[in-house]
Amino acid sequence: MAFSRRQFLTVAGVTAGTVVADPLRRFHLRASHARSLQGKGYGPLIPDPQGILDLPKGFQYRAFSRTGERMNDGNLVPADHDGMSAFSGPNNTIVLVRNHELSPSETPGAVGPKYDSACAGGTTTLTLNADRRLLRHHVSLAGTYRNCSGGATPWDSWISCEEDTSTPRSNPILSRRHGYNFEVPALLTEPVIPEPLVAMGRFYHEAIAVDPSTGIVYQTEDRGDGLLYRFIPHEPGNLKAGGVLEALKIKEKPQANTKVGFALEQSMAVEWVRIEDPDPAEDTVRQEGFAKGAAQFSRGEGLCFDGQDLYVCCTSGGKAGLGQVWRYRPEEDGGQLTLFVESSGRSQLDYPDNITASSFGDLFVSEDGWGEQFVRGIQRDGKVYDFARNALNTSEFAGVCFATNPLTMFVNIQSPGITLAIWGPFIS
Repeated sequence: MAFSRRQFLTVAGVTAGTVVADPLRRFHLRASHARSLQGKGYGPLIPDPQGILDLPKGFQYRAFSRTGERMNDGNLVPADHDGMSAFSGPNNTIVLVRNHELSPSETPGAVGPKYDSACAGGTTTLTLNADRRLLRHHVSLAGTYRNCSGGATPWDSWISCEEDTSTPRSNPILSRRHGYNFEVPALLTEPVIPEPLVAMGRFYHEAIAVDPSTGIVYQTEDRGDGLLYRFIPHEPGNLKAGGVLEALKIKEKPQANTKVGFALEQSMAVEWVRIEDPDPAEDTVRQEGFAKGAAQFSRGEGLCFDGQDLYVCCTSGGKAGLGQVWRYRPEEDGGQLTLFVESSGRSQLDYPDNITASSFGDLFVSEDGWGEQFVRGIQRDGKVYDFARNALNTSEFAGVCFATNPLTMFVNIQSPGITLAIWGPFIS
């Protein structure tokens, strides 16, 4: 790419949904033994009298935009809140763009100009004031299939990802093929006309993260034999102009299965293999990549950039099958891949899903595990701690992200569908 990091950030800007957290680069300096230990974090979680969210002492939350509420556009808030990011809006507002992981039969769904009239998935956009109170919410994308996660771009848009590759052939009620990404400008006050970003690939998309220094978009695939992809756009900042799709290959271990057999802090050189058919008739993108030596990742889900390193959650990776976090550092010759965290017990990480980098250095992971559900933090010394607990039910957390002015964490409880703003004495 011809763009320097300074040039790209000048052109595109950095939003609150794409926090650059330089302290994360120091994570790799720690001894791997520390990662099996429980961190203190912000102390024990205090039971919530309202029975929704347990938090450490000094923190508080506000719940809003629940499934079934009437929005400003007259539609009901869709169900199954999922991936989400925060952006800086006009007049000191905070804008959230939020996915809804809905299949065609689920209600209430997203209503608006639809990509596929049979589908209920999509996104909603929420605007909050500086006091973290909801001003308005409306549908911003409709007619898509199982919008699980996605990611923010440095040019103030949200990429919403379909986690399903159904077609009219496999499901006759459908009118279009699925398995694509869709772009939603964060500050748009009306629904987009859905346009699939076909060149980015048709597969079980989970999340994306944009390298702000190059405009390259990294993508995960929520399959047990999924791959890690990168999309090199022809025009950084303009994904509709097309580009090249590639999959990660470990140089010394072609066709590696990264679920087991890798040591912490073992840095491995990688290269990228080109996907010649990013939009196949069947769900075969990962098969093409694997045949060319690409590595398999055990249910790749959350992604986040710290400005230099990419962190990748594999929900069912590791010997215990409870999750891994990988770190990838892009370099001109392909880059380096390192196993950063591997959970050996549910008190550490339990199916890590969405992940975000804070401005003060900690990573935060929303879990989709068994039984109790937590948002967990990973300190700079590598220790994991509990930050929030779902006191309402056993539904997963999703969409963890930060706004920086004022400093606020946002997260969803997927069912019954609640968005929460959390604030308090975060380490600055």
